[in-house]
Amino acid sequence: MLLTTLTRYLRPYRPLLLGVLVFQVLSVVGTLWLPNVTKQIINDGVAKGDTKLIWSLGFLMLLVSFAQITASIIATYFAAKAAMRAGRDMRDDIFERVSGFSEREISKFGAGSLITRNTNDVQQVQMVAMTGGTFLISAPLLALGGIVMAVVTDFTLSWLIAIAVPAMLVMAILIIGRMVPLFRSYQGKLDNVNRVMREQLTGIRVIRAFVREDIEASRFRGANDEILVTGRKIGSLFVLLFPLFMLILNVTLVAVLWFGASEIDRGAGQVGTIFAFMAYVMQILMGVLMASFMMMMIPRAAVSAERISEVLTAPVSLERPSNPISSFTSPGSVEFVDASFTYPGAEHPVLNGVSFRVNQGETVAIIGSTGAGKTTMISLIPRLFDVTSGAIKIGGVDVREADLDAVWKTLGFVPQRPFLFQGTVASNLRFGREEATDDDLWAALEIAQAKDFVAELEGGLNAKITQGGTNVSGGQRQRLAIARAIVHQPEILLFDDSFSALDLTTDARLRQALWQELPGVTKIIVAQRVSTVTDADRIIVLEDSRIVGNGQHDELLATCDTYREIVESQLGVGAAS
Repeated sequence: MLLTTLTRYLRPYRPLLLGVLVFQVLSVVGTLWLPNVTKQIINDGVAKGDTKLIWSLGFLMLLVSFAQITASIIATYFAAKAAMRAGRDMRDDIFERVSGFSEREISKFGAGSLITRNTNDVQQVQMVAMTGGTFLISAPLLALGGIVMAVVTDFTLSWLIAIAVPAMLVMAILIIGRMVPLFRSYQGKLDNVNRVMREQLTGIRVIRAFVREDIEASRFRGANDEILVTGRKIGSLFVLLFPLFMLILNVTLVAVLWFGASEIDRGAGQVGTIFAFMAYVMQILMGVLMASFMMMMIPRAAVSAERISEVLTAPVSLERPSNPISSFTSPGSVEFVDASFTYPGAEHPVLNGVSFRVNQGETVAIIGSTGAGKTTMISLIPRLFDVTSGAIKIGGVDVREADLDAVWKTLGFVPQRPFLFQGTVASNLRFGREEATDDDLWAALEIAQAKDFVAELEGGLNAKITQGGTNVSGGQRQRLAIARAIVHQPEILLFDDSFSALDLTTDARLRQALWQELPGVTKIIVAQRVSTVTDADRIIVLEDSRIVGNGQHDELLATCDTYREIVESQLGVGAAS
């Protein structure tokens, strides 16, 4: 999976990778050439007192060393550039993929895990791409070239290499084999830490209201300790590997000196030859060490690449049609045709055989007890979910066959929990229509009963809004979200219990403004309060996933027991009469 991911994202940057290869080869060639020159200086220059030869070869070594360093820097630059661009492309693809997820896919992965995959996991793959562009090229070339040059330099001492290199490889394989499951566990625990912290930051007000700071802090410490334990195990293997490698390296160098000195005593070798052989042994073992370092990084990057691939290849439940319909035969209408919906893994459907039609300009309210399926019903219209059976039509076209952009363009949706983005009042209102003028914004704010409080804010339309709109009250946040939907100029407005934070007077004024200023816009309102729905053209009553009432207020009082019970519970026993 890692190789597939790297191939996919590095392919566009083949010229950079070719540059990495060329300059790394030049750097390794220079590295392998230097010990041979050192041998010549010691054997032919120092031993014979040839100062001219020493200076000429020494100057040549300086030039080659400078060229080798330059080539290595250029190769590293090209590798980093290709890796950074590949990481950027990965993050773009993940973000684009997640943007097309429905609520089902987002719930499956979890927001915290998706964030981790688009940050930490991409970083792990990116790191391997960068270091791989240097180490994975130079390490084998250095090791293999060093072996060849060492054998050519002194064949009688080559048996030391035949012992040292396999010993290092076996040690690396044994230790790295234990790291792979730890890396997989580490990424999962990192997801958990992000999830817990995200929950606590999002729900900080609830935590403080119920005096749960100590308990939540303990929960975070538990998640943090879990990742600490796993990280410590990984770190202990890292700590174990490098000292063992250095032990083998130093023992090998001592052995070279010991047996090389014996050769010199017998007159079978020269000092320069032994020094050159030692240099090649160091290069070989350093090549193996670099390869082992990469082998330690690859398992974690492989886990990360697998997690990235899970996101990129995850089946999306909201598939775009191959031949989308972008024009609607009856604009502004919404129709449910025997629509049913069941959440994955649930035993019973949330909606079962729901059928009704809303015509253009009509105001329809949906009311029912908690858990009756009101929010699910209104979420099916903008295709946040797809129906399990039946169909939902907008403008006479099944939303599964319509162009999604055209569907969303015709809708203005105010969710149950309105979310404001960091920026200004104006930037939030223009979220749905960037070309909207200030006059358009003030007109929408007036309809949403938000004009007065926005005018009082420092800066007015340019007043700062924090992420999530936490610097304004719940009622103000709802009214700004309603104004944002109005600025969008949709044909259909969807309100998912969007008046719950408003007082009765503001609620009444806002609904009256909607009826008067937007008479041609279809309005579908999910509400809990009876006072919010009494003026609607029709009221749909949900109970146990089915429609049990469909009519006006007075009609439902006479014919629908469920609606009558809701009215009596909110307005008093005598209200239904």
